[in-house]
Amino acid sequence: MAMPLSEINDVISASCDSVRATAPLVHCITNYVTVESCANAVLAVGGSPIMSDEPADVEDITSICDALVINIGTLNQRSIESMKVAGAKAAELGHPIVLDPVGAGASRLRTEVAGSLLETLPVALVRGNMSEVKALAGAASATKGVDVNPEDIVGESNIETAARFAKEFAERAGCVVAITGPIDIVADANRAFAVRNGSPLQGRITGSGCMLSALSGAYIARREEDAAGAALAAVVHMGVAGQRAAAKLERTQGGTGSFATYLMDELSLLDGVTLARDAAAFEVA
Repeated sequence: MAMPLSEINDVISASCDSVRATAPLVHCITNYVTVESCANAVLAVGGSPIMSDEPADVEDITSICDALVINIGTLNQRSIESMKVAGAKAAELGHPIVLDPVGAGASRLRTEVAGSLLETLPVALVRGNMSEVKALAGAASATKGVDVNPEDIVGESNIETAARFAKEFAERAGCVVAITGPIDIVADANRAFAVRNGSPLQGRITGSGCMLSALSGAYIARREEDAAGAALAAVVHMGVAGQRAAAKLERTQGGTGSFATYLMDELSLLDGVTLARDAAAFEVA
């Protein structure tokens, strides 16, 4: 039986308010292109970020945090070592781990590192576009650099197919998966949800996906018993913020630089009541 919209919205609202009330500390090993945006996004939703990728530092940092976010966007041998060390410590302590396989499928190194991390660590959430997740799942896919292959984009015509794939991958990987795009899919082994929130402008700025992965760490840190619900709430938070930022941009007739600023503003202004009101999330049969 499909989850009622009222129950879905209650989960979204409660998740948002829990993050703002408890300010989870999130360790992010992320890429150099978006590190500041990711830190600001965690702050905007009510969390507290630490951005450490020094191998000699990450074990201690992860030890004091509530969640770990690993983003492979700008891989190098030092950051790979840091991801393994921090991931092992998070696993030892039972902290939730978010994996963002940026560009998986674009190079052998990215695909192999992302796959190894997923296989060796108890990842709670994989957050990526469909091409990245397909590459991680071993399905045939070609990425467009770090962007989704147009053939993989989730739209109205393939929601159910995407949802089935997401549930199957989530079951095999033993984690929640969030596949983001024009329509987002969030799934665990048993249920899949689609989210119609968001704006195409989010794909015109650097870092919107990385920011979502980072703030997802804050959400999952506070709802480990319902990682799928937490991931869904995080996706809705980013999507609603994108919609509101796009509406403001239309009024002010600004460009993508203004949109990036408005997006951060809206991330910081949203609360549980507003998210529940504006959420366009539903369970896919």
